[in-house]
Amino acid sequence: MTGTRRAARAAAVLWALSCLVSGCGIRATTVPVDVGAAPSRVSCDNPGPQTGVQGFRATVELVCGSQLVGVERVVPVPEKKPVGDPVVLVAEALLEALEREPSAEERDAGFTSVVPVGLTVVPTRTGDPAGTIRISRKPEDLQPVALSQVVCTLSGSEAVSAGPGPVVLGGPDADPPRAWECTESVRSRPESVPTLGELVRPSASPSHS
Repeated sequence: MTGTRRAARAAAVLWALSCLVSGCGIRATTVPVDVGAAPSRVSCDNPGPQTGVQGFRATVELVCGSQLVGVERVVPVPEKKPVGDPVVLVAEALLEALEREPSAEERDAGFTSVVPVGLTVVPTRTGDPAGTIRISRKPEDLQPVALSQVVCTLSGSEAVSAGPGPVVLGGPDADPPRAWECTESVRSRPESVPTLGELVRPSASPSHS
């Protein structure tokens, strides 16, 4: 998927949200999420999206029983953010969803999140590879489990990710972005995610900011 098509997908997500608010007649659909085998101490049952919440449907990766489990949520669009690149807005919304305390139903099922509060999307730099997402902290400075949550959540979003494969992340400084993959090993043992991803060659094409 090209950067243009990814931006179009993100724009479609935000358009659907605006229709939800204004009453365009979009009917919610249920997206099944395979949570895999759950440890015996917690259920890891996906409680489903909360009712009465306005936003777009997405799957966020939470921690349950020492593994990552996808949970379907209705994710609000970030407030007090200027209208800009829809890919950035969706990525920002997903980070905020990871930072938010799990609902009572999610906590009862054993879900937690270790993504630190205040993590945001920041502008990319000239020469960044297409599809790069830069965040307000160096990815390698995050706790490994938190990094795994971010990588797997962003890679699972069609509006953000360019398709199956690595997610290209960078920090707020001039360090080059690196690529991380959401593998089955990372999902089953999120603490095992590589601290440093693979370096990605700079792109000659313009990057979003």
